[in-house]
Amino acid sequence: MYLKEEGPEEEKNYQLDNWEQVMLDPEILRKKKDFDRLYNRGKSVGSKYVVLFFIKNDFSYTRRAFLASKKVGNSVKRNRARRLMKESYRIYKDDIKEGYDILFIARNTINGVKCRDVEKSVREIFKRAKLFI
Repeated sequence: MYLKEEGPEEEKNYQLDNWEQVMLDPEILRKKKDFDRLYNRGKSVGSKYVVLFFIKNDFSYTRRAFLASKKVGNSVKRNRARRLMKESYRIYKDDIKEGYDILFIARNTINGVKCRDVEKSVREIFKRAKLFI
């Protein structure tokens, strides 16, 4: 990109200064191999609104992911479902064991429910999975 009074020899550098220092959150699952390991070797617990897959990992922290398929609805409904699950996880984050990979999957029954109902469902799942401290 050139400014009007500058020629090509005086091109401005618009890169971020500290780009190398920007890091992704290590507590979020992103890699396909991690999801495959969860699906194939992990345990699952379901409730009315949410299904939870979990497996022990080799880290001292818990990694997580939140999914809502197209069966849940359009993008607005899927994003709301993910927000509800994230908020429910945030409430119980300090009470669950460390060192697990956790995958929350929204069921299509999550549409139109209140946050409190999803929170109860997530608490029930954590109890049945024995993930509470």
